[in-house]
Amino acid sequence: MPGQPTIQTERLILRPFTTDDAADCQRLAGDKDIAATTILIPHPYPDGAAEEWIATHQETFEKGEAVIFAITLRDGGDFIGAVGLTITARHHHAELGYWVGKPYWSQGYCTEAARAMLDYAFNTLNLNRVHAHHFASNAASGKVMEKIGMQYEGLCREHILKWGGYVDIRLYGILKTDYDSHQST
Repeated sequence: MPGQPTIQTERLILRPFTTDDAADCQRLAGDKDIAATTILIPHPYPDGAAEEWIATHQETFEKGEAVIFAITLRDGGDFIGAVGLTITARHHHAELGYWVGKPYWSQGYCTEAARAMLDYAFNTLNLNRVHAHHFASNAASGKVMEKIGMQYEGLCREHILKWGGYVDIRLYGILKTDYDSHQST
């Protein structure tokens, strides 16, 4: 597999993480409001965890298991979040995941990055399907999924145990044929 690309959108650069991103990653992901909307981000965010996570990216990319991008602003290069795909090559599908630091919420950055991931998934990785989920309480994430053309597929009641309580998740998905139709309109 060739090296992980860098993807440019109108306002963003999606690029491979470097260890230089670790401090900003810990600071932004360490916000309790970010952790509260994700399955895997801990709170408090422990020292060294960002470096450990970043160190896994190259190997999972080389194995074709995942591709994770740092989301940075084209203007100034500030690190603002992460977006990626967890790939199941055998079934030609991937799970989309993302987070954007709280100072960057409600500015369309997450939608822009997620849209770029769909393009990469379908036109570079040649996948057939991309799916995603969000906590039912996180309607903003569902709006991102809808804006990029994903369709609501169902609710998994009390599917995740988060901070001692069960959380419902909403499932979304998009097929390559859906994506192609959405792009032509």
